[in-house]
Amino acid sequence: MIFKIEDKCQKEEIAREILSKLTDWFGLPESTAEYVKCSRDMPFWADIENEQVRGFITLRETSHYAAEIYVMGVLKEFHRNKIGNKLFKTCYNYAKEQGYLYIQVKTVKEGCYNEYDRTIAFYKSLGFKEFECLPTLWDKWNPCQIYVMSIK
Repeated sequence: MIFKIEDKCQKEEIAREILSKLTDWFGLPESTAEYVKCSRDMPFWADIENEQVRGFITLRETSHYAAEIYVMGVLKEFHRNKIGNKLFKTCYNYAKEQGYLYIQVKTVKEGCYNEYDRTIAFYKSLGFKEFECLPTLWDKWNPCQIYVMSIK
């Protein structure tokens, strides 16, 4: 079940717990710590069943017209159980209610790493489209690909 989390400490705890177990995607300690810290101040939803947190998603405003999935994580053992879809749908509906016209997500460019290619396939299945690649935003080993979607 998806719950909106309001408590900043609980947000931080959930983000740290999930991301620490997803080292294939969140293997840089400094970046992971930044995701955890910043998530405290963003709209935040978690999938919780039988008191176990299975995944979460956060949303960050990037302009008056657009929001970004800042960070999302679902424990590996729950991949392919529609948890990511449910988290995204909840986040999307919130963005729509807030009046945003676009939603975006940043990830590593397709073809660089198998793990991220699976992530990209997930975002494409939701309807995201390639927008722009910023090859030096992060570093030369991790070219940043931006995907966007219109909110209808």
